[in-house]
Amino acid sequence: MATSVSSLELLLSSPGKTESFGYAIGQMLRGGEVLALIGELGAGKTALVRGIAAGLGVAADSVTSPTFMLVHEYQGRLPVIHIDLYRLQRPEEAELIGLTDYLADDVAVAIEWADRFPQLLPDDRLEVRLAHRTRRTRGAQLEARGSRSRSLLARIKKILRPTPRSSQPILQPARKASPR
Repeated sequence: MATSVSSLELLLSSPGKTESFGYAIGQMLRGGEVLALIGELGAGKTALVRGIAAGLGVAADSVTSPTFMLVHEYQGRLPVIHIDLYRLQRPEEAELIGLTDYLADDVAVAIEWADRFPQLLPDDRLEVRLAHRTRRTRGAQLEARGSRSRSLLARIKKILRPTPRSSQPILQPARKASPR
């Protein structure tokens, strides 16, 4: 069965914008969402999670990369489970840390390096690909896979639109380069 995919591309002009975007995502979470974070070292995955956690009422400065601990749990409006698969070598290791046990309706789960074991991810997930554009800017590409994630992405898109009081959206959609 083919899964319908919705997507969004953004340009994040600074680490602060990456956290702000995460904050906006955090405010839109209802529980049960899985955010599959993909990107090179230093692409902004932990900065995005810091913002997501802050959007859920967690002190942003308490959020750190779980690279060595593998899993961090934060208590906010919803519990936030922050998982890092970078150091794992085999899918069995992800299963041993209880990856599938964290996938519940009453929590938000953010998984860094999710592309290492895609077979363990739920079908319904929001994939967030972060890529270096310059030293400070990042491209963000979001793909919603499944109904819950499409609903989340629709809420995110709604807050990115300009408000009646402002002609500028919160964040700028990425523009396609024009051919020369």
